[in-house]
Amino acid sequence: MKTLLWLDDIRDPMDAVWQAWLAQNQVDTSQYKITWVKNYDDFTAHIKFNGMPDLICFDHDLGEDVAQSMVASGMSKRQARIKKRETMSGYDAAKWLVEYCMDNKVSLPQWRIQSANPVGADNIAGLFKSFLRNF
Repeated sequence: MKTLLWLDDIRDPMDAVWQAWLAQNQVDTSQYKITWVKNYDDFTAHIKFNGMPDLICFDHDLGEDVAQSMVASGMSKRQARIKKRETMSGYDAAKWLVEYCMDNKVSLPQWRIQSANPVGADNIAGLFKSFLRNF
């Protein structure tokens, strides 16, 4: 069975909406074991421990779940927004992945981007396209 690593702090890859999105993006989820990670640290740890997945789906803006938790615990929304900005993004994870591929001489896996942030999604796609062109 193939492996799919889903990086997203909010969107559940098993939700019907995202299962439909995956199907529209030519991903037959019956062929994949899906692992959901919600932040940069879990993303990098998963790959270091389990090796390269066959497919990775990226969200750009990570940390919304952390910000919501902070506000629920009494932190002001302003302070929570500042903390969220300090959170590593999906783009940071993508940069780490490119470095990992170069350092370990492995191919970039297939990838998709489910981010609602169009600029962030374009940045991730541009990074991968540049890497594939040059390496």
